[in-house]
Amino acid sequence: MKTKVLGSSLIIAGTTIGAGMLALPLVSASLGFFTASLLMIGIWAIMSYTSLLMLEVHQYGQRSATLHSLALQFLGKSGQRIATFSMLFLFYALCAAYIAGGSEQFHSKINVISPFELSKTGSTILFTVIVAVVITLGTKTVDVINRGLFTLKLIMLVSILFFLTPNITGEYLMSLPVHQGVFITALPVIFTSFGFHGSIPAIVNYLDLDIKKIKTSLLIGSSLPLVIYLFWQGITLGQLSQSEFEQINGLNQFITTIQQSIDHQFIQLALSLFADLALLTSFIGVSLGLFEFLRDSSKQWQKSSVITALLTYTPPLMFALFYPQGFITALGYAAIALVILALFLPVALVISARKTHKESEYTVIGGTPALVIVLFFGLVIIGSQLFSSL
Repeated sequence: MKTKVLGSSLIIAGTTIGAGMLALPLVSASLGFFTASLLMIGIWAIMSYTSLLMLEVHQYGQRSATLHSLALQFLGKSGQRIATFSMLFLFYALCAAYIAGGSEQFHSKINVISPFELSKTGSTILFTVIVAVVITLGTKTVDVINRGLFTLKLIMLVSILFFLTPNITGEYLMSLPVHQGVFITALPVIFTSFGFHGSIPAIVNYLDLDIKKIKTSLLIGSSLPLVIYLFWQGITLGQLSQSEFEQINGLNQFITTIQQSIDHQFIQLALSLFADLALLTSFIGVSLGLFEFLRDSSKQWQKSSVITALLTYTPPLMFALFYPQGFITALGYAAIALVILALFLPVALVISARKTHKESEYTVIGGTPALVIVLFFGLVIIGSQLFSSL
């Protein structure tokens, strides 16, 4: 496999595997191991399929096209407005959450090695500036840095799995869910754990619109998180009984409980570092997608990476500094924006593209029935999120 293809796959995988992965066992416990596993496989299949739909549409646009320009090309001004609003809402919300969470971890670690005491505000700004500089340098730089971070993250994960595997109890994996009827609550959470579609335009541009290479990157990049999620889910659910899961009220308590399940100091360090790396790689992937989207939105910004970086990071930085809770609340509705971006828009775009282009180099299999299934699944996700909120 060529280096750029591998790097692109890792950008996709790094974007997908965020800090939210640590919370997946809490949702899986309420479903049961096998039910949650089947649900994950189904969601992975649908999200991989719609990523290929996006690839089919990209072949008719320019190499540097993003969802902004593709929506205008195939859906007109109204479709472009919907795409723009959904993209900005989702990405700004995610970036604000990543800045808030990442800077907190950065603050605690930078003050250990720095001779100067940084305030939380200073740490938040410095953390954001570092990531912004990396993104501004271009996708090639992001690729190189992300490979190193992803490799280290994988080493930490393998280490965690190695130490936790001997403690797996088969009875725990076979046990019934803690609560019945939680499928609706779990569905949006697991769905958002497979979101990477905002990074597709950057990958398309980076791989010079080479259909074969991009398809390989999309399938590998989306499959890696599935494999890692399934292993992580099996390992963690095998550590604790259903009654123990009933006592867990949040992510921090879950991590503490897992740490206490094995008497080894390395687990605490590995879990902490893995959480930091998961958040950082996901932040890099998401902000790269937002950066490319904003640069494509206006011709006057395309030659100024600095202006685009300011537009990318200033709004989420301000919210993370002055009103973090507002965006954290908005994240509860991020699944709806992701449904529009990753399910509804790819279907709408490909239907329009197939009407205007009768012949193409690449066409995703499945036809109309597959598109109908995707739309139905999107409606189920939105309904589940709204019902959970009520």
